[in-house]
Amino acid sequence: MTADVITRRQHRSTARAARTRVHWVVLGAVLVAFAAALVVHGYVHAGEARSGTAAVDARADEVPAGVATGDPVIDPTEDPPRTAAPADRTVALTFDDGPDPRWTPEILRVLRAHGATATFFAVGSAVAEHPGLARDIVAGGNEIGLHTFTHLDLGAAPAWQQSLELASTQRVIAAATGVGATWFRPPYSSTPAAVTNDVWRAVEAAGSDGYVSVLTTLDTRDWTRPGVDAIVAAGTPIGDDGAVILMHDGGGDRSQTVAALDELLTALEVRGYTVSSVSDAIGVTAEAPEATWWDRAAGWATIAAVRASDVVVWALTWALVVSGIVVLLRAVLVMGAAVRHVRRVRRAPVWTDPPVAEPVSVIVPAYNESAGIEAAVRSIAASDHPVEVIVVDDGSTDGTADLVERLALPRVRVIRQPNQGKPAALNTGIRAARHELIVMVDGDTVFEPETVRLLVQPFADPKVGAVSGNTKVANRGGLLGRWQHIEYVVGFNLDRRLFDVAECMPTVPGAIGGFRRSALERVGGVSSDTLAEDTDLTMALCRDGWRVVYEEQARAWTEAPQTLDALWKQRYRWCYGTLQAMFKHRKAVVQGGAAGKLGRRGLGYLLVLQVLLPLLAPVVDVFALYGLVFLDPVRIIALWAAFMLVQLLMAWFAFALDGESPRPLWSLPLQQVVYRQLMYLVVIQSVFTALAGTRLRWHRMERYGSLAKAA
Repeated sequence: MTADVITRRQHRSTARAARTRVHWVVLGAVLVAFAAALVVHGYVHAGEARSGTAAVDARADEVPAGVATGDPVIDPTEDPPRTAAPADRTVALTFDDGPDPRWTPEILRVLRAHGATATFFAVGSAVAEHPGLARDIVAGGNEIGLHTFTHLDLGAAPAWQQSLELASTQRVIAAATGVGATWFRPPYSSTPAAVTNDVWRAVEAAGSDGYVSVLTTLDTRDWTRPGVDAIVAAGTPIGDDGAVILMHDGGGDRSQTVAALDELLTALEVRGYTVSSVSDAIGVTAEAPEATWWDRAAGWATIAAVRASDVVVWALTWALVVSGIVVLLRAVLVMGAAVRHVRRVRRAPVWTDPPVAEPVSVIVPAYNESAGIEAAVRSIAASDHPVEVIVVDDGSTDGTADLVERLALPRVRVIRQPNQGKPAALNTGIRAARHELIVMVDGDTVFEPETVRLLVQPFADPKVGAVSGNTKVANRGGLLGRWQHIEYVVGFNLDRRLFDVAECMPTVPGAIGGFRRSALERVGGVSSDTLAEDTDLTMALCRDGWRVVYEEQARAWTEAPQTLDALWKQRYRWCYGTLQAMFKHRKAVVQGGAAGKLGRRGLGYLLVLQVLLPLLAPVVDVFALYGLVFLDPVRIIALWAAFMLVQLLMAWFAFALDGESPRPLWSLPLQQVVYRQLMYLVVIQSVFTALAGTRLRWHRMERYGSLAKAA
């Protein structure tokens, strides 16, 4: 081999490795982006769950006496803290928890009608979602202040979160209105006499960042919806005293607040009260400071992040709903089809009278199959149906052909050829076959004595061009083997029953498949266009008008991968090859007859269940973790338990149909958590590889010799 050839191969290998790394980086980046969006959404909307609850620490031993007995406007930076209140016959009208798209415009309308202004203590997350409302507030001559970003009990929060809440709220207000805010109201606060340790800590935290806190004199408690008259009574000052009145423009149904505000303003006008913002009420003449460019830029970035997180959660919520519906529909569909298949095949099979007795050619393509070839050939030769066995050795280097020849079994032939790949080996066997009925079997598969006889019975129907057998996992010991055993019974076999009933079988597995020689010749034999030659061949037969059926009683025992690396390589090849075959036969979607059934039913099923759904799975799993942290964990666990119950019932049903013991199903929950994710990652890598235009080479599976014991 020349140096140039070696260099070119190294370059190709490096390029493939780079493409592989790129798609994992892309997937990681997508998951990180989704996770970040979910964290933002969860943090922002966590306040909705907190809104209306009381502060945890109800003690007041840390509150200075001058604050508890003082006025509602507090500057905690002086010693002792300085307080202030509106002048006599002056009311500072304040609203908390907005802006709200339903109620804030109504309140602004009432204020305009009465020529009054107010101070709105806005929740930062609400401003981020409705920045236009914040602009409307300021444009109407009103003030806007801070009420934290998520309605957080600021006094109970760590210092970093206190700063984050205040800074984020200031920035989104700056972005929305162009001005800065100087007033702050702690969530869960009321009158100075009701200040708790938590509220005082919040006042101190805000003061250290330059904010003056505004409590209240008259708390209308309108959030409890006590009735319009009660709200008006609670908000009416006694005598000529000035007051800071607390109402709400967000956080729930504020229809009573709107009605009460109109009556209250009318009554205050009659009594000669001046209704204004906090600044006007206490005589602060300085205008609101203009926001810095940095605060505006950071505020718009925060608004964009909040809106993006809302879109992501909306999309994921619908994706989760659609995924759940698809999973439930699949369960109903495959179980219903399985019942119909069992009734049709077991009660009134169309191909049993008279039975098919003509001899069969069994083709075994083999490349370095020394670990299991002897068991495979002996089991086929021991069939209770007349067979000839053709072992096509595809350039093996481990003495596979020699092993078969030393068996000296009757009706067993060995054909040697240079290594050309599995499709070429199968085509060699087809040309050498003496009979019309052909069975193809992998070199790692063992038959039962009646397998061939049962497999060829459907050929009594002249419309049948191929028959899929029932593949069983032989080495099902250990967790990985047990999971694959469950997958073969619940996934592959249930799907094949559905495909049989729907007349859209996309795959006759390489481990056990029966074919008419004439059908194979019509489609040009086994193609090497894809890595899934069995799927490609089956789709070609369906498009040629042949019917492909499933024979559940024709069992073949195959050797499954025993390591994660081997499993990954096998499933990667299967999935990538299936994608190739789907693309190759995509025109079946618009064809009629048997081809149309394959295209619209079979390819549609594969696209939704085996491509699109797995692509969504990692994101949905991240969303489930989000639900455990930020939503109701009991509800999320209940949903997962319901999903597991559906999977368990479907698995039990499939095991019962196949006559299998349900004992391995104890590992099903763990399979859904670990094994399912691995298979989804295989699909993702396959899709990325296909989109990148990379052509994979054949990955030969490692053999373990477990079939010798099975035989």
